Amino acid sequence: MRGLRPYPSVFDASGVIVRLLGALVLIGAFALVGAAPARAEENTFVEVTPNPAQAGTRVSIRASCDNANNEQATVHSDAFDRVVLRPDNGFLTGQVTVPGSKEPGDYPVDLRCDNGRTATSTFTVLDMAQPTKGPATGGGGTAGGTGPGSLLLIGGFAAVALAVGFGFFGGRRRTTGAGS
Repeated sequence: MRGLRPYPSVFDASGVIVRLLGALVLIGAFALVGAAPARAEENTFVEVTPNPAQAGTRVSIRASCDNANNEQATVHSDAFDRVVLRPDNGFLTGQVTVPGSKEPGDYPVDLRCDNGRTATSTFTVLDMAQPTKGPATGGGGTAGGTGPGSLLLIGGFAAVALAVGFGFFGGRRRTTGAGS
């Protein structure tokens, strides 16, 4: 039994080669399964930001006409009428102000590209005729006079002052004794 190993060693040359070949086969299989097709999907879209927005807000429109982003395109919506988009850093962009009198609701936004592609999204106009006030949370504990918040604040200062006083005067011990 001397010199015989019941299990092959990880460091045997044949074991290392077999393991490396197995790993390469697995990596190759994953690469083939996950490989993208030679031509990417068509990329035609239109988006409005901010979305939703209230009437009177200036919005930005960004779109893509697949491989024709170097040509102008048009966007139409009942929310803001017609907008011409122009090439800008690989996309088509434009801006428009939603009329202040526009009724709240959801409006389709239709993109028409020169290459015949189209896309549609939805833009929402909010029902916010006037700016909103902040939440009614009160004036704070110390705002406006001698409410319970002010009394609590004064009581807190008094408690701290008493604690400091007792600590200063109560901590001094009187020394009486033979040493004096």
